[in-house]
Amino acid sequence: MMMLKFSVPTSVLVHQAVTKISADAVNGNFCILPRHTDYLTALVPGILIFTDADGNELFFANDHGLLVKRGREVFVSTRRAIQGSDLGALREAVHEQFERLGEADRVLQSAVASLEANFLRRFLEMQKELFS
Repeated sequence: MMMLKFSVPTSVLVHQAVTKISADAVNGNFCILPRHTDYLTALVPGILIFTDADGNELFFANDHGLLVKRGREVFVSTRRAIQGSDLGALREAVHEQFERLGEADRVLQSAVASLEANFLRRFLEMQKELFS
């Protein structure tokens, strides 16, 4: 058995004993069992599946995050997560919500970088005029 603690910034979603965890990482899909070595990976938007002590599978759509396995403890932290029982609906949620928001984040970061560059350029121009 492993003890899984799965959280988002505002709450702990799961804190229970599990026998198996599967998720999507930057280097592909993976599975962790209790006797596997310690592990750290960056998660990508995908489906986190874990099997509880009774053999029931629980499914979460997750956003970017981190997974750390240390001994018999596994910590998962992600920005957003949605629990569900229908894998098809959860996969759709990943594509619709998390990946679309990821694109919006990239557009916003680009806009902020442009504003910062314009600010610095104007600041330097003002300094040049003042000290000329």
